[in-house]
Amino acid sequence: MVLKALYLSIILLLLAHAASAAPGNEYKITYTININEGGTAVWSVEYRTALVSKEDFDSFDNYTRQLNPVYLNEFKELMQRSVSEAANATSRKMAAGGFTGDAKVESAPTGTFGVVRYSFTWMNFAELDTDRNLKIGDVFVGGLYLSKDNTLIIQYPSGYTIEHAEPQPDQVRDSMVWYGLRSFKAGEPAIVLSRTSWMPLLIAISVISISAAGVFIYMRKARGKNAIIGTTVEPVAGNLTEADMMDVRDRIVKLLNESGGSLYQSEIGKKLDIPRSTVSTALNQLRDKKIIQKVKKGRENLIRLV
Repeated sequence: MVLKALYLSIILLLLAHAASAAPGNEYKITYTININEGGTAVWSVEYRTALVSKEDFDSFDNYTRQLNPVYLNEFKELMQRSVSEAANATSRKMAAGGFTGDAKVESAPTGTFGVVRYSFTWMNFAELDTDRNLKIGDVFVGGLYLSKDNTLIIQYPSGYTIEHAEPQPDQVRDSMVWYGLRSFKAGEPAIVLSRTSWMPLLIAISVISISAAGVFIYMRKARGKNAIIGTTVEPVAGNLTEADMMDVRDRIVKLLNESGGSLYQSEIGKKLDIPRSTVSTALNQLRDKKIIQKVKKGRENLIRLV
């Protein structure tokens, strides 16, 4: 009956607090258990009640002032005792620490609410097996009861999948959610979280990488062969006579005049169907004669008549 007593004690404690904070108003409790890879869980117990009248606000304000000196200590003593009893029942070392409590007023489209949150860390809340799978539920020795409109949320770490959950959650996203009214049997909710195996994925990535590398090498070789077989050797500017170079320079100047006085160097070669090396040599000669100028534009040269 360890955990049944634990949960009943929590509910009774919050009932007393809610009554003092907002007498006569309904409230909702949300239990959130955030479990990490080592099996440690951060618990958060939140309740919210509607604040309608001035008396509601005054009562909640009075409760807020007594939160840390009175109610947080009560919560701490309760949970430390419950964790100790759970450790004895499961024969697993456990500890509770990091207790915090806060109260605030929140406004929403549906109204104004007084919200109280208690949180603490429960070491070794879940059982961790040799494969680093997480088993949750052995601490719920006496089961669990959720009142109407109350919620239980169990959040699990990334890299884990739900292998088993009994009873089935009402909602699953990055966490498992159960809504009240609901009664859990002893040892429930019973959950097994299996660690996602990355080995098949790594093998698939390796195979894809090796295949891609093979294709790349094959294409490089194929391109190399094509380059040797099909490439036309450009004429070297140094092999041209001075008369030929003069003709090239005249053709470039004429093209620039017809193109408004400027063209990119790559365009000159394409338009005149002259090899790049010949164009470059001719342009250098024209620049030395101060007939054209080269202007760097990104990765290209813009050729302008002076």
